Amino acid sequence: MTTDSHGVRLTLRGATLGRAGVPVLDGVDLDVVPGEILTVVGPSGCGKSTLLRTLAGLLPVLGGEVSQDGVPVTAPRAERALVFQDDALLPWRTVRANVELPLAIRKVARAERRERAEQWLARVGLTEHTAKLPHRLSGGQRQRVQLARALAAGPRAVLMDEPFGALDAQTRAGMQQLLVDVLRGTGATVVFVTHDVDEALFLGDRVALLSTGRVLPVPRPRERAAHADPATVALRREVLESLTPSPSFS
Repeated sequence: MTTDSHGVRLTLRGATLGRAGVPVLDGVDLDVVPGEILTVVGPSGCGKSTLLRTLAGLLPVLGGEVSQDGVPVTAPRAERALVFQDDALLPWRTVRANVELPLAIRKVARAERRERAEQWLARVGLTEHTAKLPHRLSGGQRQRVQLARALAAGPRAVLMDEPFGALDAQTRAGMQQLLVDVLRGTGATVVFVTHDVDEALFLGDRVALLSTGRVLPVPRPRERAAHADPATVALRREVLESLTPSPSFS
């Protein structure tokens, strides 16, 4: 886990999450430390995406507290980037222009935003595709563009909602490794929602279990071969056992 101070601390205290009149999670206590990758797992419909959207400022907290570095989260902010399963690329903009978009919105000078976009596209292995339109890319390549777009603006937190869920197994494994590689050195705090237990254990420094409210450290080193390590086997078993219909975080 990186300790770079660039990342933010995201905290929930006794939080009730959901939409007005329709609470989904109640009594949530969670502390995401700066610079870590926290993976979040739970059964379908338990509130994983609701948690992420609340941290992003897209949904107001219904009760309790949700804060970033001690300041209440009340609205979206550019320093918290949100990455979805749907890449949401603009089909009429080139790959580079899509990556430049958040920088253009922030009125970054054209030369600087082009340079930053090209640097991030190089980091995700898409240098040869910068002038293409999204429809000419594979699903994995489009997700690489989305990742580059999210990171080009230098966010202090990256909130990811099952971004690799629609990819085939081989492409998904490659994207998981790419995510780890490109995040190294950024210091960004990452909250990564997934329904895939093995993905959660490979990516996460810690894993939050929505059905039990426990947050558990993940054994390291981060290696595919570590899945046979006794500590990892035990943790995987506990995560699988936590996937019950109950969404309670209390």
